[in-house]
Order: sequence, then structure tokens, then C-alpha cells
Amino acid sequence: MLYWKEDWNEAKERMATWWDGEVYDRPAIQAIAPKHKHVPDNSWNWEFARNPSNPDRTIDLYENWCSHIYFGGEAYPNLWVNLGAGILGAYLGATPKFGRDTVWFGGQWSKGYVKDWDELLTIEFDEQNTWWKYTKRITRRAVKRGRDRFVVGMTDLGGIADVIASLRSPKNLLVDLYRRKDEVRTLSQKIVEIWHRCYEELHKIIQEGMSGSSAWMGIWSPRRWYPIQCDFAAMLSPKLFDELVLPYLREQCKRLDDPIYHLDGPDQLCHVDSLLTIPELKGIQWVPGAKEENLGNHCGSRKWYPLYRKILSKRKLLVLSLPPNTIRPIVRELAPKGILFQTTAASTLAAKLLLKTQSR
Repeated sequence: MLYWKEDWNEAKERMATWWDGEVYDRPAIQAIAPKHKHVPDNSWNWEFARNPSNPDRTIDLYENWCSHIYFGGEAYPNLWVNLGAGILGAYLGATPKFGRDTVWFGGQWSKGYVKDWDELLTIEFDEQNTWWKYTKRITRRAVKRGRDRFVVGMTDLGGIADVIASLRSPKNLLVDLYRRKDEVRTLSQKIVEIWHRCYEELHKIIQEGMSGSSAWMGIWSPRRWYPIQCDFAAMLSPKLFDELVLPYLREQCKRLDDPIYHLDGPDQLCHVDSLLTIPELKGIQWVPGAKEENLGNHCGSRKWYPLYRKILSKRKLLVLSLPPNTIRPIVRELAPKGILFQTTAASTLAAKLLLKTQSR
């Protein structure tokens, strides 16, 4: 058990069953809920990035937040080391720029330093990089303090092409995909190697205090898992995606035990068929994006049922974050096998009732 999750052993069993594509005794559901009316906000989420000199303050804020939260079903206290999406870019020389609730890297923001190809093709991973050393330091600190209290999720290393975009700038990289394909391939393979080198070292640190693995997506696996992604793919045609992104996603899937692809927004739907051809890809997390959600087309919307059927028909897992009242219709129409529902209930009682009504 964990201090903030007394039924942690049972939750791990249910998660392991979900990873195997089976149903335990009800659909896999992660339901968090406030224990009280007044819950502190989750500003701790960006404190590692905003206040790098005092990681203990971030951990204190996180534990205070946990004390107000009920972690129901397969939900669990997951302190992931948030330094922004694609911190690997900073390990390779991109300059971080911190906002109130986000981090941009290098060429992702207009005045960032953009590396030229002569520099990119000779780039090497520097073990003394300030951000890499900081990531390891706060991961070790979180692991030490989290033992038997909470799970530590690995930092967001980012997608391979996304990291290149942070070094080169998205606009320049789009041109490079046509004019410098060989260089893009060479750099992509080099970053794959660096990505997995970082993953393995951080995974080893985390294993000193817990079993299995976790990440920003809030999913635990008894094996080595990670969310792989390519937000840059929203700007690519299927042809360019298949040629210059898909091979490196395949490579990552072969090196991880339980990879899940983070499918972010309708502009990536054209790549689903290609993603589903990867044998080692365990599943897909679908995120409709703010524009669709503002129209009411959140993950619980019937609009996405055909997408869900397609993913499940290929025996891939499906991760959905959605309102509690939309879970039952999906279970009724699509069956629960292979789906992980992530939701926030209005209260502890509401979360417990949701889990009870979904039990066989």
C-alpha cells in the first residue's frame, strides 16, 4: 500500500490486467475526487520548473494536494517530474522559456536560438548539461521522499521530431523535411539513441524506490512503459509522416515494453492507420483538443466512437479522459475490454458509486 493509496496493491493488479488486454471485474477506471469543498489548486505541477532550487517545496505542495484528494479505482498519487514537454531538447542545448503554466524550448518561441545543420549533425549528449543533472537530482529526491507514499513519474522527454523542432524551429523543420531528408533521418536516429539512454538512466533511478513505471499520463505499468508522441505530426501529410516519423516511432516501440501513443487532436487522425500497423504499440491515448472539447466533443462524445472501434479492433488499448456520466454509454456500446477511463468525480461518494455501478 501507499500512504495516499491504501488499496494500491489491488489497483496494480487491475492495471496489470488492463495492460494484458483483459477485464478484472469491471472496466479499468481511474477516478479522482476532492475529499472536501476547498481543495488547493495543482500549482505544484509546474513548481519543479519554476523553482528549480527548491524541489522539496514542490514535493511538500504535492503532498498537501494529495491530502485533499481521493484516488479511486486505478487512480494513484503520481508525482511526475514536470519540466515541460520535451525537456530532452534542453539537454541538447535548446533554451527553456518558462511561462505561468508551460515551458517552451529553443526554436519553439520566436526569439529562441535556432541551431544550423552543421551543429546538429555533430551534436552529442553532455552528461554535465545543467538540465540533465537537475532532472536526475530532483528525480532522486522525489524517489527518496516518495517511498511508500506516492509514485514517481518520469519527466516528459518529448517526441523525437518534437525535440528536433525545438532545436531547429517547427517552420525550419517543415522545410527541412523536403530539402534535407537525409539529415533529418540521421538526426532522428541519433536522438532516438539519446532518448533511450536518458530513459534507461532515469528508469534505473526510479527503480530504487518503486516497482514498475509511471509517467505524465498517470498510468502505472509493471514493466517499462512510456507515452510516445509526435505533436509535430499534426502539420504533416500521411506520406511525410510514414517516411520521416513512423520509422522512429517503430524503433521506440521495440525498445519499450508498454508504449502508448499520445494522439493529440483531429489533425493527427490521418495517421491512425499507420500507427495501428506497429505490432509493438500497446495502445493509443486520444485527446480531441480544446477546439473540439469547446464544441462538446470531448472523449465521451459519440463522434469518436468509430475511432474507438477502429483502435480496439486492432487489439490496441485505448486511454480516454472524460466526464463520469459518459463512461456507461461507451461500456454499453463498445464493451470495456481494452479501455482505461480517466475521470474526475464531484466527490468521494460520487467516485465510489461510479466504481460500484461498473462492477460486475
